Amino acid sequence: MDTLDALILGIVQGLAEYLPVSSSGHLAIFREILGVDLGGAQSLQFDVALHVATVLSTIVVLWKEFWPLCRSFFPFRRDEGFWYVCKILVSCIPIGIVGVFFKETIEMIFGEGIGLVGYCLLGTATLLAFSYFTRTRPGQTGERPLIGGKPRDITFVDAFVIGCAQAVAVLPGLSRSGSTIATGIIIGDKREQIAKFSFLMVIIPILGEAVLDARKIFAVDAIDIAAGAPETAVSFTALITGFIASFAVGCVACKWMLELVRKGKLVWFALYCLIVGLVCLAKFYGLF
Repeated sequence: MDTLDALILGIVQGLAEYLPVSSSGHLAIFREILGVDLGGAQSLQFDVALHVATVLSTIVVLWKEFWPLCRSFFPFRRDEGFWYVCKILVSCIPIGIVGVFFKETIEMIFGEGIGLVGYCLLGTATLLAFSYFTRTRPGQTGERPLIGGKPRDITFVDAFVIGCAQAVAVLPGLSRSGSTIATGIIIGDKREQIAKFSFLMVIIPILGEAVLDARKIFAVDAIDIAAGAPETAVSFTALITGFIASFAVGCVACKWMLELVRKGKLVWFALYCLIVGLVCLAKFYGLF
């Protein structure tokens, strides 16, 4: 993989991590387009770099919300910020269960190709469209009852349900941000709150995964060397390029997504996911 490939993939990760279009699905699509085939420790290394970059962009954009939460939680003040962090921890339970007990299965699923990505993108489109036509159409900003009546603050039960949506969204093509935000909107949470909650709740799982993958990098690298596997190393320049691109684009995309959720314009991404999903399925079934 050269520097240009890393730049493109970094931009894709930065955009797709926040926009409701699935970062894992689009990375799979662009890797196939670019002919990038990394294996073993090198693939893990690059993926960790991109995901850590988007986590840092979340912290930078939401610093005014992030830092007060840290100050409330670690001294255990038991104020509003403390309980908010507790809700984030509750939302991490489902993804933690999936990561501990089903990690190998998920890794096998990621090798299924763009056929699965296509189907999952159609699922993302359906969820986004449903959230729009039930709660976020112009003139229907959540005031009419659906599930839970008028928009409300996020509860512990809401946090767990949204966490379940995040756990399901580990499938390539199911947007994590799209699934969590749409689920929160459908069950009756305030749009502005659910967008920020969605971006903050992913920090812990991604950093945890990064630590585990960082340990695995060395183990996989040693196995590859012992087996005499050919080197497909990602150069330091390519790694840094992907990281910076993912971070910079992520900062812009995060701010953009917060504004889009506030205005209730996610339906356009439903249309986008529908089109891309159909194209992926057409390619998978050899229609072109």
